[in-house]
Amino acid sequence: MRALRYFGIYVVYPVLLLGTGFLGGVLFMDYFYPGSAGTRIEQGEEFVVPEESITVPEELKVELVDENVSTNSVGQGESEAGWQRVSGEITHGEAVIDNQMVQSSDSAEVVFQEEVLNADTAYVLEETDLRNASVVETTWRLPAKYIGMNREEFLEAMELYEASPPLEELERGFVSLEVLSFSVGKVVVQMNYEYVQPGSSFYLMVEDNYVVVYLEDRKTVYMDTDILLKDLPEELQNDIIQIMYVPDEESLYDFLENYSS
Repeated sequence: MRALRYFGIYVVYPVLLLGTGFLGGVLFMDYFYPGSAGTRIEQGEEFVVPEESITVPEELKVELVDENVSTNSVGQGESEAGWQRVSGEITHGEAVIDNQMVQSSDSAEVVFQEEVLNADTAYVLEETDLRNASVVETTWRLPAKYIGMNREEFLEAMELYEASPPLEELERGFVSLEVLSFSVGKVVVQMNYEYVQPGSSFYLMVEDNYVVVYLEDRKTVYMDTDILLKDLPEELQNDIIQIMYVPDEESLYDFLENYSS
């Protein structure tokens, strides 16, 4: 009996007191520090943080997520609409965002280079006879007054030309024009005429190094040609410089067929 008494006093009672104290400590910590008992977060360990516990600054809320940005999902489900998930570490319930630049596609700047005409732009005229639907196409150097114009400015200039054509154009029977194409390399303008009916004879003259056909009054232009004076035989050049007489329409078209490019 004495041995049992000593065993109870020196062994059982201390064990009971130790267990009671340990249990009391756990209850104390759980009461005053809920959730901290037995909780340990290792660096790099995956865990779940409730979304409502994370406060995200307004400047980090964007509508798009760049597919090329490496992200670590915060939370098991999708994040709040309009928030962007970014890579980072989470420690003690606070999100630490890496120094990472994310650019929304809405802020991308696109630069457009406006097309403007220059001295190398080809100026193509398609002169259409509305009476017989014939077309004569000629290519010229771009007039200096059109150099530097963009599409809108060139169209406006053509509208002014159509509204107030030169007198010589009216004498030829000018009716209207239309810009068919516009680019840095080439502009194409269709000029519509109801040509004055020719008489029985014509005259060939030279203007800006090109051969021009006049009616018998020597004032009304019947036709511009693409024939350069320098490309003709020397004797023919001298005749045209001195104003060459063409007796009839058949002779005129024989000349044009022989020397037009």
